[in-house]
Amino acid sequence: MNSAASTAPSGAGFASLRRAWGVAPGSLLAAALVIAFLAAFLLLPVGTVFVTAFADADGSFTLGHFASFFTTSLMRESFGNSLYVALASVALASAIAVPLAYLTVRFEFRGAILIQTLGVLPLIMPPFVGAVAMTLIFGRSGTVNLLLDQYLGFTVPFMQGLNGVIFVESLHYFPFILMNLIVTLRNIDSAMEEAALNLGCRGWRLFRRVVFPLALPGYLAGAALVFVKVFDDLGTPLVLGATNMLAPQAYLRITQVGLEDPMGYVISVIMIAFSILALWLSVRVMKGKDYTTVQKGAGGLARRRLSAGESVLAYAGIGLVLLVVLSPHFGLAILSFARVWSFSPLPDAYTLQHYATVFSESSFMISNTLLYCGLAALIDVAIGTTIAYLILRTRLPGRQWLDFVASAAIAVPGIVLAIGYLRSFQGLQLFGVPVTQTWILIMIAYAVRRLPYALRSCMAALQQINVSLEEAAEMLGASGWRTVRRIVIPLMAGGILAGFVSSFITAAVELSATILLVVKESQAPMSYGIYLYMQSVAGRGPGAALGVLAVALVALGTYLSHRVVERAQAASAPARTAGRSR
Repeated sequence: MNSAASTAPSGAGFASLRRAWGVAPGSLLAAALVIAFLAAFLLLPVGTVFVTAFADADGSFTLGHFASFFTTSLMRESFGNSLYVALASVALASAIAVPLAYLTVRFEFRGAILIQTLGVLPLIMPPFVGAVAMTLIFGRSGTVNLLLDQYLGFTVPFMQGLNGVIFVESLHYFPFILMNLIVTLRNIDSAMEEAALNLGCRGWRLFRRVVFPLALPGYLAGAALVFVKVFDDLGTPLVLGATNMLAPQAYLRITQVGLEDPMGYVISVIMIAFSILALWLSVRVMKGKDYTTVQKGAGGLARRRLSAGESVLAYAGIGLVLLVVLSPHFGLAILSFARVWSFSPLPDAYTLQHYATVFSESSFMISNTLLYCGLAALIDVAIGTTIAYLILRTRLPGRQWLDFVASAAIAVPGIVLAIGYLRSFQGLQLFGVPVTQTWILIMIAYAVRRLPYALRSCMAALQQINVSLEEAAEMLGASGWRTVRRIVIPLMAGGILAGFVSSFITAAVELSATILLVVKESQAPMSYGIYLYMQSVAGRGPGAALGVLAVALVALGTYLSHRVVERAQAASAPARTAGRSR
């Protein structure tokens, strides 16, 4: 009797919660698990980094560590260098992306889509992988400078000092600006341009006063991402020997001085602060300004044909840009087959031995990558789907904070997250083994770092599903979980798979967190193996071969994701049409 009496209020309580919040007990449990994951593996590690940066030896609050940072010449130099490299990379990336986007959207000529596709290819190769190949092509004794010296009598310091970091980072990250700018240029209302033309605004003035300001939201979104990625990057400066920057200094302080050194945590806080600042400024600049389109489907900018002479100039300029942009891919492929490539425009001999070395000595790195990235991507789509459902299908209080916290991971550098893990979990053991000595933290770091990618895909997929389909299932007696399992998830399949692949392929080339969390070679994934190989001249060939395999894996994943999404959209179109007809 007492048992029945105690159960009744509990059932009534769940029923009232469901009426008030539109959430079932199972959804509450899922929300609790998501919150626990984010708290344990994102908020706690990052919070630990902040607390340590502001804590004195006795645990009291202090700003002394930051004072030491700004009074140390090496730290000031590293801060200035990181800021300079990030801003210069944004400028150079803009110089590449803006003309490329404008030409392919404004003018009609064959191959525009192919050019835009090739312009995005650099993203499938992490910058540290192509850095060595670019040194062999653009370095002091590289292909380009050897030819310039031989035929013209001068050389260009493409890869010397910080110039090399800027050059590599710009060529790798400019597609962020290119993709965002192409979308916004296509969405500009053609009536705005026509009005400006009627008032006599043409040429450069039209672009500067009308076209570019209307495309500014896309440009700023891409530029902010470039700044954040470059400012936080660890692999490229390390490979090129530019250790006088913030990310390499944070890595060196933790690995050489130890986890108790506060300077590594101070650097981490500064890196997070500037990442958040860059993203905030990109939004703040747009606040209070209207960039909406007056007419739906207005067709974008009026396209015009190029004359024969203009076509030659356009193709020549774009061809030269793409040749430079894709040079890391060419260089990496050549290096992977080169027996000897030193002080000569091209290798002296070629071999397949580097690939044989990779498959015989480093095959475990490929399997580790598949394991870590596969599990991380599964976690990401599970959490992304859950958060998307809670936000779009329930009235759970504070649900928007789940989106905010999960998306905030994009502003946390990998090196900072790894430092937070080492500090937060240094005393935790799993089956008698310190958890910091296992591969589990590597996999979780991948999941946290790539969660925003999967979340955006899952949110977009669920937004396209009409809620009337779920309501119809529930009216026919299906439970909430059955409705989700039989209706929602199948219709979201394309977005879920796209999120899985996006998380997988970007995690496959993650180095910043990996380099601190790998404690023995048997745990190493492909990204760490490439870094180890590239540390010596003798290992550059196998490192390039492993890099080619990593790029092929990412390219294959990208292609498959597009195919899967297209098929899923085609398959779900009838269901969505039925939902709208209801």
